[in-house]
Amino acid sequence: MIPNAEKLSITLPADMARLVREKVSSGGYASTSEVIRTALRAWMQDEKRLQVLDDAIARGISDSEAGRISKIDDVRARFVERVPQRIE
Repeated sequence: MIPNAEKLSITLPADMARLVREKVSSGGYASTSEVIRTALRAWMQDEKRLQVLDDAIARGISDSEAGRISKIDDVRARFVERVPQRIE
């Protein structure tokens, strides 16, 4: 068992339980616990990414409310200056 690990009992819908068992039986994972740990790690990463996006949105709203905004034509012009034109 993993140090500082806690044993849990979970209930999954049949399709999810089947998927977990298939991942183990195909050799992709050593155990059902490993499948669940991997899924939880991915979920935690997604949560972090969403928090970064939420923070960026909040900053954008705050900037907008404070009048720190740019006209779309100015943004487009700066973008065109910085990004090389596509070759057709």
